Amino acid sequence: MLKAYHYRLYPNATQTELLNKHFGSVRYVYNWALGIKTNAYQLESKTVSRFELDKQLTRLKTELTWLGEINAQALQASLRHLDSAYTRFFREKKGFPRFKSKKDNRHSFQCPQNCKVDFAAGTLQLPKIGRINVVFSREFTGTIKTVTVAKSATGKVFASVLVETDDVVLVKSAPNPTTAVGIDVGLKYFATLSTGEVIANPRFLKKSLKKLRRLSRQHSKKQKGSSNRNKSKIRLARQHERVTNQRNDFLHKTSTAITKRYGTVCVENLNISGMMKNSRLSRAIADVSWGSFVSMLEYKCDWQGKNLVRIGRFEPSSKLCTCGTINHSLTLKDRVWTCSRCGVTHDRDILAANNIVRFAFQKQNLIGMDSAESTLGERNGSLSLSQESPSL
Repeated sequence: MLKAYHYRLYPNATQTELLNKHFGSVRYVYNWALGIKTNAYQLESKTVSRFELDKQLTRLKTELTWLGEINAQALQASLRHLDSAYTRFFREKKGFPRFKSKKDNRHSFQCPQNCKVDFAAGTLQLPKIGRINVVFSREFTGTIKTVTVAKSATGKVFASVLVETDDVVLVKSAPNPTTAVGIDVGLKYFATLSTGEVIANPRFLKKSLKKLRRLSRQHSKKQKGSSNRNKSKIRLARQHERVTNQRNDFLHKTSTAITKRYGTVCVENLNISGMMKNSRLSRAIADVSWGSFVSMLEYKCDWQGKNLVRIGRFEPSSKLCTCGTINHSLTLKDRVWTCSRCGVTHDRDILAANNIVRFAFQKQNLIGMDSAESTLGERNGSLSLSQESPSL
């Protein structure tokens, strides 16, 4: 099993200079290779392979002697990343590789081999750089595959160590409705579970907007190229970093608690990129990070031998009553609605979470769904639908 461990590095002055040289050289080689591939495709309609670029890189290093100070495998890794980005663009038709800038908020390079970790001494050894002091929040056992070193916009340096661990991959058991939970994500509440539990939306970005705007105004008034402008840029980046760290901490804790508690997690396959085009809701949608949350649920379910089931984005999860009636007139502002056929009043979020479980097991053919009139309570082993709104 492959796992990544994230640590912060504390390099000295000499190591900081070497790291900056690596960031700059890897960026230069990436842009150089991207220019060659783009020109070859536009002018001659042909593709330059990564192996041809490797040969040209060898000749480039004889012309630019300063590239000899850089780990050769880090330079070759940048060519592999470019090749992967190019292939992904033509395969998925999105995200054409762009030229990297020195002003980017994040800089990184990858070391595929010859990296050693010493937990007792608290150091990480990198080729051409040496032993760097590290704060190890946790230890690991296994074989190091790659080490990716990155510098954030605030100047902090981190290492992401990809390790092939000795952990046994747990065999997933068959999904069981009695240990399943449906998750309906939203903006008013971050998530509503089919058990009736409601997870509040922390709104980290919204709570920090006032300070972010003030720091942004101060930064815009500083003279370009001045040291004060660089200082204000770091202050602004720190606040953005704080919001990101708060959000990631919340998502990790929430996803871990859910995957440990339930055997099967059922979610909707939302079109988040399409929803982000709504100018009134895009900032709020970005703040909750539904995509990152589902990704965390997915790999944590794999780690723990649990099941993650996705339902289609067009399923009427919040509109389908337990009697089989679909409320086509339901709008986003309607948080509670009453069925015109059976007269039952539903909290739309709890109803949606329960219907997500229902659709998920119907998709897996684990429970019979003979007709739209079938109710959750009538099916053996299915979750019962709570008719009461959660206490807030």
